[in-house]
Amino acid sequence: MEQHLRTDDTPGSRLIFEGQIRECFGRVVYSHKTHEKCADILLDRLGKIKLAQIILSALTTAGFVAAVFGSGEIGAGVGVVVSTILLVLNAYVKDYDLGELAQKHRQSANELWMIREKYITLLTDIRMGERPIESLQKERDVLLEELHSAYSGAPSTTYQAYKKAQEALQKLEDMTFSDSEIDAFLHKELKKG
Repeated sequence: MEQHLRTDDTPGSRLIFEGQIRECFGRVVYSHKTHEKCADILLDRLGKIKLAQIILSALTTAGFVAAVFGSGEIGAGVGVVVSTILLVLNAYVKDYDLGELAQKHRQSANELWMIREKYITLLTDIRMGERPIESLQKERDVLLEELHSAYSGAPSTTYQAYKKAQEALQKLEDMTFSDSEIDAFLHKELKKG
């Protein structure tokens, strides 16, 4: 026997539905910010590695130049040690492209940003109460598919990035604006204050 489920469009069911969407929205906000922080961490690390490569290259050259112009074995020894460190660093960078990985995190963050904005719109529509719940549920299901697709293509995030995202969202209040801050971006007719 086939069972037909009736969608209950009561205030209670809307509250339950809104609760689910708020939870999904919160997770997307954190995922978006975590991918942004992962990209920031990787780009910072890449910058430090590039600086280290320049310094080590300069030291290697200086060691060999010193060996040629009179420091002999000491200059050559320094050159060999520093060039070995540089070789290891270059091998690490060759096998682990931090720039490309940072770009993938940025791309994931961009995809999640759009989904985050769609969740805000869905929450607004729920609160307005003008659309039937069946329509809202269909939109939720489409968003879940988009979210699955975004997560499937996203690189893994790190605990360090999550902690930075948590600090940015909770303490530094990223994503929150006062009415006066928003008013500064709007025309006179749209200002609240």
